[in-house]
Amino acid sequence: MSMSYAIVGAGLMGRMMAYALTKSGSRVELFERSGPEAEHSAARVAASMLAPLAESAITEAPVVRMGLYGLDRWKQLITELNAQVSQQTYFQQDGTLVLWHRLDAPEAQRFAEHLERNVRMNPALATPWHLDGKALTELEPAVAERFTQGLFLPREGQLDNRQLLTGLLEFLTKAQVPMHWHRAIEPNELRGHGFDWVIDCRGLGAKASWADTRNPLRGVRGEVIRVHAPEVKLKRPTRLIHPRYPIYIAPKENDLYVIGATEIESDDLSPVSVRSSMELLSAAYSVHSGFAEARIVEAATQCRPTLKNNLPEICIPEPGLMQINGLYRHGYLIAPAMMDAALQVLRGESQTLAKRFDLQIQQATLSQSLV
Repeated sequence: MSMSYAIVGAGLMGRMMAYALTKSGSRVELFERSGPEAEHSAARVAASMLAPLAESAITEAPVVRMGLYGLDRWKQLITELNAQVSQQTYFQQDGTLVLWHRLDAPEAQRFAEHLERNVRMNPALATPWHLDGKALTELEPAVAERFTQGLFLPREGQLDNRQLLTGLLEFLTKAQVPMHWHRAIEPNELRGHGFDWVIDCRGLGAKASWADTRNPLRGVRGEVIRVHAPEVKLKRPTRLIHPRYPIYIAPKENDLYVIGATEIESDDLSPVSVRSSMELLSAAYSVHSGFAEARIVEAATQCRPTLKNNLPEICIPEPGLMQINGLYRHGYLIAPAMMDAALQVLRGESQTLAKRFDLQIQQATLSQSLV
């Protein structure tokens, strides 16, 4: 007998859980407070880079291990999804390029040494390559005029987040999964309606459910600018080391680039500030002059759901209720690992992935838990 699931929240985790459970033959219904375009989801405003080595400089080891797992898992998931839908999701695994200006060379050296230490502790991370001018020109000729050295992080990748969200939606539509849009609903309202499990994937929408725990949920604001820049021709995600505004530039299909890196401890969702816009765009221009003639397609803000320790959690406060939250700035990097770990719990399997990623399956009673 197949199981039945109600999933609340149709952002990245909600759609991925719905996809996986539907593929397994389960009955799934999806509930979302906004519309099918995921306009209120942090998943829509992201560069969706898959960069465990680059992130190892600023994040914890469990996230790095989840990111390494996700690299291979994403390739499998996207290949399977693309075979079933018309909206193809762009996926690339051509590494990450790290650049710096001459005055920032000492900081770049510290960054490289940090990554090399992390590789020694976790050999699954590919060793970074130090590039001289000739090697940089061969790898990424678009930046050769402005930079004479760089760092290349092989194996890392990226995907197109909006294509993925659309592709998952198309799959669920074809599978005739009931999807309730513009339906702001609390998970407890779905208890007793014939579902074996209610899965809360609301991100910051679930803030009240975590308010009185020892690990409250908060928002961390991010600002992203999308530009059309046909003169640039970067081949892979590029990061700029800078003491004030380190940025990433993620090239997507059709000369579209996602520029970002701002991170502000705030749940403010007002438009992008002038300061952030100037810093992001001037830093991008310092990487390639072609950004001067780019056209701004969108400047967007969103708040990433973040727990106190900046690590994600899977919580089961009551039988039949699962909460998946706290993916922070690593949503696309760790989503496959979170999905597969959650599926092991739902299927009553040995929690090998949770152990592998030091992911505690929290079962403490929350004051706002469902009854």
